[in-house]
Amino acid sequence: MPRPTRTQRLGAYAVVSDGHRILLTRISPVGYPAGWWGLPGGGVDHGESPHLAVRRELYEETGLKARSARLVDVHDIHLVEVGRGDMYEDYHGVHLLYAVDVEPGTDPHVVEVGGTTDEVRWVDLSDVGSAVQPVLPVVEHAVEHLAEFATS
Repeated sequence: MPRPTRTQRLGAYAVVSDGHRILLTRISPVGYPAGWWGLPGGGVDHGESPHLAVRRELYEETGLKARSARLVDVHDIHLVEVGRGDMYEDYHGVHLLYAVDVEPGTDPHVVEVGGTTDEVRWVDLSDVGSAVQPVLPVVEHAVEHLAEFATS
């Protein structure tokens, strides 16, 4: 078996909920894993503040601006398996999870053209994992701990 490529990625993600729905984004064919649903957010660029990254990513993927963003939790995942580009990978993703408040009544839409997000929608909490599937483990984690992300 080939020696896996080691990858560690730091991302900042927005947990946006109105109490009975959560805002989710779908990974486009240029992203990995394509078709899976996740939280709005993504990689923190070199030298970028995670506090600014979560706001930037939220806007690029949903067209929404954060009125407030508060760091609440850290989630991580460690996988050793075939990953991006069908390469054997030792992947460690570290996810900074922010409770984010957005302007109510604004419809989300993907702003970044050709990026790693191709759809955004509000999803009833009872439908997470059934109506929208598959979902990334970070979504399951956020839903299980949603009370910690209350913004008001």
